[in-house]
Amino acid sequence: MTMTLPVAAGGVGASARRPDAMSKVRGDFAYSSDLWHDEMVWGATVRSPHPHARILSVEATAALALPGVHAVLTAADVPGVNRYGLETRDQPVLAEDVVRYAGEPVAVVAADTPELARRAAGLVRVEYAELPAITDPERTLDGPALHEGGNLVRHLRIRRGTPAAADVVVTGEYEVGMQDQAFLGPESCLAVPAEEGVDLYCSTQWLHVDQDQLADCLALPKEHVRLTLSGVGGAFGGREDLSVQAHACLLALRLGRPVKMSYGREESFAGHVHRHPARMRYEHGATRDGRLLYVKADILLDGGAYASTSAAVTGNAGCFAIGPYEVPAVEVDCRAVYTNNPPAGAMRGFGAVQVCFGHESQMDKLAAALGLDPVELRLRNAVSTGSVMATGQRVEGPAPVAELLRRVAGKPVPPPAGDDPRLLPGGTSNSTRADGLVRGVGYGLSVKNICKSAGYDDYGTARVRLFAHEGETVAEVHTAAAEVGQGLVTVQAQIARTELAAGRVTILPADTAVGDAGTSSASRQTWISGGAVRAACVAVRARLLDRAAVLLGEPAVDLAYGGEAVTAPSGRSVALVELLAMGDVDETAVYRHRATEALDPETGQGDAHVAYAFAAHRAVVDVDPELGSVRVVEIACAQDVGKAINPAAVEGQMHGGIAQGLGLAVMEEIRLRDGRILNPSFTDYLIPTTMDMPPTVLDILELPRPDSPYGLTGVGEPPLLSAPAAIAAAIRDAVRTATGAAGPALDRIPMTPEAVATAVLEYPM
Repeated sequence: MTMTLPVAAGGVGASARRPDAMSKVRGDFAYSSDLWHDEMVWGATVRSPHPHARILSVEATAALALPGVHAVLTAADVPGVNRYGLETRDQPVLAEDVVRYAGEPVAVVAADTPELARRAAGLVRVEYAELPAITDPERTLDGPALHEGGNLVRHLRIRRGTPAAADVVVTGEYEVGMQDQAFLGPESCLAVPAEEGVDLYCSTQWLHVDQDQLADCLALPKEHVRLTLSGVGGAFGGREDLSVQAHACLLALRLGRPVKMSYGREESFAGHVHRHPARMRYEHGATRDGRLLYVKADILLDGGAYASTSAAVTGNAGCFAIGPYEVPAVEVDCRAVYTNNPPAGAMRGFGAVQVCFGHESQMDKLAAALGLDPVELRLRNAVSTGSVMATGQRVEGPAPVAELLRRVAGKPVPPPAGDDPRLLPGGTSNSTRADGLVRGVGYGLSVKNICKSAGYDDYGTARVRLFAHEGETVAEVHTAAAEVGQGLVTVQAQIARTELAAGRVTILPADTAVGDAGTSSASRQTWISGGAVRAACVAVRARLLDRAAVLLGEPAVDLAYGGEAVTAPSGRSVALVELLAMGDVDETAVYRHRATEALDPETGQGDAHVAYAFAAHRAVVDVDPELGSVRVVEIACAQDVGKAINPAAVEGQMHGGIAQGLGLAVMEEIRLRDGRILNPSFTDYLIPTTMDMPPTVLDILELPRPDSPYGLTGVGEPPLLSAPAAIAAAIRDAVRTATGAAGPALDRIPMTPEAVATAVLEYPM
């Protein structure tokens, strides 16, 4: 969909309205599930019911006998390499001889209607010989190998300094459950066979990496696999990996007809990766006055059946395992392992969320052991500009960690809820009395990298064309950057308006006809693709100044580029539309941030990250100690964004991150039994509703960076990172108040009512 930003939308720094806002509000925005072609047929997937089994045979006779069924394809029909993967090509397009998780695709079916395709898929008979399933990540390293090379995906070691004798030592074991991205638009796409290849219209986070993998699987030159981004109904990391794309393309190329595939909610749970479950063991040593001396951490991530982004998530979890604190000595071991659980991969926060719960729980435990206020302990150890992180890298940009914490801590605490049942833990079920509540307050600090790291060649490409139409200038922006709901189309247009003062800005559909923009993840697109758009605009402006210099007889360096004309110091000017009458100006630019380097494999030391982002949260909760139910009363969040390109969009990102953090803290978890998902629906997998969301108090700091476009810092992930830790801390605080106990466990998130009520019973008054 081509999007045009109106003149009144404003440039960088304005709360510009999204060009897709009205169509989304009206309900006529075209998402990938709305794709249609007159000649299309429908695809469906045959999936394994077993977490680990050998495939003995696949029998499709009954399915193919149904009128209107056109094809049943298996691994033998994959023309190219039957493997894909973002980092390691270890995942089959269709399972060949072994299935490694419940829900793994074994065959795909094409039929005239979606109902018929699903019916035919149910008639495909697959004979399996079940194999022992490894579902406990603690046991997998000693178990049989699920992949060639063993069950260890990656082990990151970080060693810096020598631990000194500590006056106070606290230890803890913590666990984070498997969270789903829970995007509202399930996976879907439309594959259309075309001359020498295929045109694919899909919702994804990275068009070019999809193209690379698909070309190999389909045995086609990359240029013959053309991708166009369709409307994306949320992503949060869950659309980085392939899902329906390869299956739809296989069927379309076999049949010579367009093929649409669209998952239902239950299949979506099986069709994409989830947040890595984590088990963490920590030891913190400190002086009597609360100065950290050392941190030891042992982190185990369940990567599930295939690698996906487990290696990179391991890198993030290990690098940020100690949090935004000054620590002279660090010993971190972070491992990701294969199991027969559903694959884990990218999700907003990318490893930093899990360890934030661990290190912030430890800081609260240490504060209690020292008799210090949790805020004061954090302030005494907070990093600042010039501090050295666990990897030995110095923090070069703004690091207002103490200021962020002071801001949330200084907010007034909201008054008691009163008798309105909507504001009580029991909600409208009216199960909680206001006079039985206990209030708790908790804090969280977080740090995460922005953009790609560890020597990755992270870049974006943008093409900008400026032309005149009906007496006004029009800027046309073309990138392959995926708009996944974060407002990137608005940002690109704001940059074009700022740099070119165009009367109108048109954003072309993202596709692979333009150079790679990288992934819409790692909080990187505004920085990287925004930087590319800015660079292309600067090149366009320079071309126009050169034209004006010839007409005005003045050096280009002396000319001023304005909203409607180029003006010389003498006062003479030439209109932009006159300059553009000489021909459109079209420029393509590639933008890269500064180089990073890989971590030392033995010590984990190195300048691996281009930038750090920090956030602070304070959570206020009310707890019914008898029922264990929790109401999050308020969340305050302070975040340094460098430069708010679109302040309203920044606030939206903060609201969204807090909502996902709240979900992880108290309700969201994919439940597994023997590797099978027990709750693959929004009936049983609970996500926060508007009734669950509390008021949020937002503090946006703008401390410009010296090395990014407009001084910005990525904003998408930080508002989530420490929200779960702060909510968990507040719940513990309430339980301590209710019981008088110094340390109720509550060492696992989500903290369910059962866990909270049990903690109260374990520590009676």
